[in-house]
Amino acid sequence: MQRDRENLSQRTADRLRELILKDQAYRQGEKLPNENELSEMLGISRTTMREAIRILVAEGVLIVLRGKGTFVAEQIDRYADSRIGIQNFADLKVTLRDLYEARMIFEPEAAALACGRASDEEIEHILELGEECQRFVLEDPTGEQRIASESAFHGAILKASHNEFISGFLPTLTETIEKTFALDFNLDVIAKDAYKDHIMIMDFLKKRDAQALKSAVMIHLRHAFWTEQLASQEKEL
Repeated sequence: MQRDRENLSQRTADRLRELILKDQAYRQGEKLPNENELSEMLGISRTTMREAIRILVAEGVLIVLRGKGTFVAEQIDRYADSRIGIQNFADLKVTLRDLYEARMIFEPEAAALACGRASDEEIEHILELGEECQRFVLEDPTGEQRIASESAFHGAILKASHNEFISGFLPTLTETIEKTFALDFNLDVIAKDAYKDHIMIMDFLKKRDAQALKSAVMIHLRHAFWTEQLASQEKEL
């Protein structure tokens, strides 16, 4: 039951994100309708809507101002829209390099912590998210569901570290994944590597082998880093 509610909350967050980023139903800085109106519009409970809003706040899409309401953030990641011009292509690669470097600093350690701190139920949930991600990698490697499932899989590992500070890096993780797909470069190679890497990650997590999982996550991030040719940026800066 808990799992079903989490999935519904994620789907609701995905729909609301789409309304903001793609349909532009709500503009930057604009106040959203109250929870009752949004819940009725999307046909879900207020509890589910509240959880969906919490997801989008963590991603930096929404902000909640106490006593005033929920607003679309003034600075939203527009690269997720996948419409990238020639002029900002190089800037995106530099930003993406920085994001991957940040993930390589905290994510392997977070995965190692998750090995020791996650409950059996949490690990089972992460493995289910991983299998779902693998399915989308094969069926539609560049589709929205693949992107969302990648974020959910890696995000669940971060949360399983049970470290509030590390959990605060969830927006960085999501932004890296969205910008990787927005760059639209070597995504077929990244998908092949990701499928193999995910198998390693899930296997070592299942075995609770912290050091092996730490290495597997680093390898996974390094694969994308090199495939996107981000390392070449280091010589230019």
